[in-house]
Amino acid sequence: MSLDVSAALLEQAERGEVDEQEFVDCVRTSLPYAWELISSLVAQLKVDGGDFADNLVPPPSERERGQLLRALASDAIRGALQRHFGVRLAFQNCHRVAVFPLDAADSASLADFTSVRSQILNQSPELRDC
Repeated sequence: MSLDVSAALLEQAERGEVDEQEFVDCVRTSLPYAWELISSLVAQLKVDGGDFADNLVPPPSERERGQLLRALASDAIRGALQRHFGVRLAFQNCHRVAVFPLDAADSASLADFTSVRSQILNQSPELRDC
């Protein structure tokens, strides 16, 4: 299971309406490694400026890697995180996450980061089974 959903949040979903902030809180507590990594990148982008902030350090274990993959592979989780933090998330390999400003949709940096070329260049034998 990717999220530890409370009974109250489950009841909301069964009624048809879910408070997105409560969903975001569920993500924060269920996927703490992913939350902390994305939070730190958002803070780095705000402090340093620039086109984007990204992570180049692999997660310390498969547990953390799994959290990151679950957060970024789910359209609902990824979308909620993007709206919550006000950024555009991009993802390569099994750990390289980048945050871009929302207005970067047409930026050369985002196009380069998400290109097929960049995906190929960011492969490595150590990460083949991640």
